[in-house]
Amino acid sequence: MRAFFLSLMVSSGLLLALPMARADNTAAPAFSIASETGQISLSEHKGKVVYLDFWASWCGPCRASFKWLNEAQERYGPQGLVIIAVNVDQDKEAARQFLKENPANFKIGFDPEGGVAKSYQVRGMPSSYLIDRDGRLQSAHIGYRLKDKSALEEEVRKLVSEAKLAAVTP
Repeated sequence: MRAFFLSLMVSSGLLLALPMARADNTAAPAFSIASETGQISLSEHKGKVVYLDFWASWCGPCRASFKWLNEAQERYGPQGLVIIAVNVDQDKEAARQFLKENPANFKIGFDPEGGVAKSYQVRGMPSSYLIDRDGRLQSAHIGYRLKDKSALEEEVRKLVSEAKLAAVTP
C-alpha cells in the first residue's frame, strides 16, 4: 500500500502537504470497516459532522496531525464532531505501533486493501474529508501543515455550528 501511494504521489506530482480544496457537496461514499472493537460505518454517524482522515504508519505529516485530531475531537466532539481515522497499512502491526507512539482519542478503522481509500480517491497521506450532518462532502484536504491548521479548524467549527443550529431548528 505504501508503494502504491508513494508512486501515485510521485507520478501525479503531488506533495504531502497541499492546501485545502472544496469538495463538490456530493454524497460521501458509504463504508463499513474493521476497528479494534468491531466495525465502523459512516451511516452510524448520520446527523453528525464527520472528519474522515486517511493515514499510514510511515507518514510523517500523519504523526503531526494526530495531536490536532485529538484536540479537535476533545473540543468539538460534544458539539457533534466524530473523527474517523482510517489506516491504510497492509501491516496492522505497523499501525498498532504508530498508535502506541501517537495515541488517539477518536475512532480508528483499518482499510488494508485500500477499498475505502479508493472510493474517496485518496491521492496523498494524510488525506481528510469533512462530511456534513447530511452525509455530503464539504471539503477535502491533502496533507497536514501547521500553517493550514486554523483554516481547517474554522471549517470544522462552521460545520459543527451548522449542525447544532439545524438540530434545534424545527
